[in-house]
Amino acid sequence: MVMWMGLVLSSTSIFASTSLPTSVEYNIARGLAPEIPAQKVEVLQDFYGDFRILSTKSYLHDEQAKFSPIDYAVSWGMFADPKIASNIRVKQFDRFLKWSLPVLPVPAEQAMQMVSNMHIIPANPTLAREIERVSRGDLVRLKGELVEVQYKDLVWRSSLTPTDVGEGACEVFRVHSIEWLERGKLPAASS
Repeated sequence: MVMWMGLVLSSTSIFASTSLPTSVEYNIARGLAPEIPAQKVEVLQDFYGDFRILSTKSYLHDEQAKFSPIDYAVSWGMFADPKIASNIRVKQFDRFLKWSLPVLPVPAEQAMQMVSNMHIIPANPTLAREIERVSRGDLVRLKGELVEVQYKDLVWRSSLTPTDVGEGACEVFRVHSIEWLERGKLPAASS
């Protein structure tokens, strides 16, 4: 079974906060206050949860990288259990997530609600460094807000419900805190 979630955008390569362009257009991605009046981040609702990290993908040069330098492919609920999560195969590209699980332990409709692609926005410079430390297998508690970002022609709105799927179903998530509940409890991903 294969699921697609996300928004088609462009991709980049390796992420490090020091690798982000130094332009003030990237202040939000570095956890700083915007200096460009046209850049807006509107809070839609508070959001938090415990998520198993299935994969991460860094972005440096697409329009969304000015806000979100990294995406997390995550699972939660029963799919956060290492026995299930270790069998979920993921591929992140162009702000999309493709995932599969050889045998679904629940109906497909329910399974699609327990895996997501999250576009992560750091709330401050400390979080801009912390979001880099998350890796496959970590179980993290994330707290923050779902947001809509606007800049020039870009309007990027978070999904507000865990039951939607497909294009636009991802969370645009400004993270205020990360707490590690477990570290690296999954085997390395296979292609």
